[in-house]
Amino acid sequence: MKRAFSKLAFPKYTKPEVLTEIPGPKSRQLLKEMDLLQETRTINFFMNTAKSQGTYAVDADGNVILDVFGHIASLPLGYNHPAMAEAATKPEWLPFLLQRHALGVQPPEEWPRELRETLMRVSPKGFSEVMTTCGCGSSANENAFKAAFIWKRKRERHSAEPTREELLTCMRNEAPGSPQLSILSFEKSFHGRMLGCLSATRSKPIHKVDIPAFPWPVCRFPRLSYPLEEHQRENREEEDRCLTHVEDIVHSHPIPVAGIIVEPIMAEGGDHAATPYFYQQLRRIAANNGIAFIVDEVQTGCGATGRFWAHDYWQLDNPPDIVTFAKKMQVSGFYLKGEFRPAQTYRIYNTWMGDPLRMLQLHVITNVIEGENLLRRVSDTGSFLKMELERISQEYPFLVANVRGKGTFLAFDTPDGETRNQLLFEMRQKGVQIGGCGENTVRLRPPLIFDQQDANILLETLQTVLRKFKNHSVQHKSVPIK
Repeated sequence: MKRAFSKLAFPKYTKPEVLTEIPGPKSRQLLKEMDLLQETRTINFFMNTAKSQGTYAVDADGNVILDVFGHIASLPLGYNHPAMAEAATKPEWLPFLLQRHALGVQPPEEWPRELRETLMRVSPKGFSEVMTTCGCGSSANENAFKAAFIWKRKRERHSAEPTREELLTCMRNEAPGSPQLSILSFEKSFHGRMLGCLSATRSKPIHKVDIPAFPWPVCRFPRLSYPLEEHQRENREEEDRCLTHVEDIVHSHPIPVAGIIVEPIMAEGGDHAATPYFYQQLRRIAANNGIAFIVDEVQTGCGATGRFWAHDYWQLDNPPDIVTFAKKMQVSGFYLKGEFRPAQTYRIYNTWMGDPLRMLQLHVITNVIEGENLLRRVSDTGSFLKMELERISQEYPFLVANVRGKGTFLAFDTPDGETRNQLLFEMRQKGVQIGGCGENTVRLRPPLIFDQQDANILLETLQTVLRKFKNHSVQHKSVPIK
């Protein structure tokens, strides 16, 4: 059985093959069926996952599509990687396919080893503990906020137990048991769609409107000028203005700040990043004011920038207090310094507390990353791709601007949202799936196995589409964008 499964004949695709409009007839029929049951307006096409392979997705109509969006940055090894297919036949996977453990009460005997050999094997520098949550980035960040609040109050109590008054008043959502504390986040940031996370998310109004929110502070994030090397002085001045704003908020906001959360690359808000200087100073402000420094690596973690953790580029003297993860990791949670472990039980808790099956997947993923030297591939492919995108931006300066990013975690701006959405649509019709973010940004989120051949196809297709735009031959359609 194991041998037969591992020898399944997954097709080897080398280029896109477009047979119908995308979405095609079968996808459109499935959209009609699903729309009776669930929201469908964000769906691009339905997949035939069994036929997909490597960096290529096959849709329900048989179109072969180069996937440079990677299921919103969550696909680490592409489709049906042979190492993953081989591992899935192992007998030790079967119990975790048949049932899912409530890890907080009855974990499998393999769980400590998997935590040690998988999550701690790739731990960011400076961490000795990890907390697994439910499976998405929102749950990771939501629980990281809780850890920051608990830590803050423990410091204020000098590690004493909660008082009887605090225990009674928290049941009425009143102070002192329910204290006024806040998380500082940045304009255009995205940290999830759960209730607490939404109070820190600032990327799009439609995510937040109608939802009650905490009155937490928001700070301007540096908007750098490109190319960076030509605008060093004005970029440093911009970062200093934002840092001054952070310090002002920390010292004057009516709700005390318990945590500062920041993404290494502000993904959903438009793929914006600052220089290492900004993050170093942000870390200093947090440390000097008794504030937890939380780094949201939900999108950037697991190698997409050419380093396993994007905040490694910052070269911090003092590591973050908490680093959250999900997406490409397949499991979600956060690394934490020991002082952030709550003194009492059940304070950060849920039914599942992780997923052993997904942890087994992550074990394979980390083995492949190391064995196939994928971080080097990401760096090399990303350097080539960024250089070529910069060349294209010189040829089409009104259509492609501000090329930026690390590794293959790259982006560029278009003139406006309508142009961006139409560009994504036209690329898809030619068999290349890419994504958008912010108001007018195109983002690339390929799997770690994405190589120069894939990059060449992406670039050739992009240039073909840009020529159509330049010649004004493209008729704009109303195309929804996630």
